[in-house]
Amino acid sequence: MVVAGKGVLMNDEIATTAEAHEESAMPCARVIHANPNAPASAEQKPLPPGLSRKPVEEKSPAEWAYERLILYIQNFEEQLDDEHEVAVGFAGGTAGVLRIEGIGYFDPDIITFYGTDEFGSKTQLIQHVSQLGVTLRALPKQSQEEGPNRIGFRLVEDLEKD
Repeated sequence: MVVAGKGVLMNDEIATTAEAHEESAMPCARVIHANPNAPASAEQKPLPPGLSRKPVEEKSPAEWAYERLILYIQNFEEQLDDEHEVAVGFAGGTAGVLRIEGIGYFDPDIITFYGTDEFGSKTQLIQHVSQLGVTLRALPKQSQEEGPNRIGFRLVEDLEKD
C-alpha cells in the first residue's frame, strides 16, 4: 500500500510506477467533526473526475484554490433548504457579505468572486490566494417565486466539461 502523497511503501507491497505517481498526485485532506453524525464535508468526499485529470503539482495556486472552493461551496449548498442560497463573507475585511453569482481565477494567484451584497448592489471581490479567507453563509433566497440559486453545482459541471 502506498500512503497517499508520500510515496512510502507499507506492508512490503510493491507499487508500480504508475500507482506511485497516481498516489503522489492525490491531494491530502482530513477533517474531524465533533458530531459523528455530521453530514460529510468536502474533505471526506472523492474528488470529481474533472479535478483529478491534472496533477496538483501542475496547477497554479489560483487554479487549485478555485477548484477546492467549488467543492466547499457545493457541499455547503447540499445542506441548505430551498429557502436559502450560499453567500460568502470575507475574513478580516469590511466587505460584508456577497451572494455568490460567480467565481473565477486568474493564474497564477488571483481568485475573484462575483455577486451582489446584502443591499442588492453589484459586487466583485478580487483576492490574492495568500490572503484568501472566506466564510460561507446561508442567506434567504432573493426570489420567492423561483427555486434557490445553486452555483456550486453549476461550477462542478463546468469543471467536468474539460
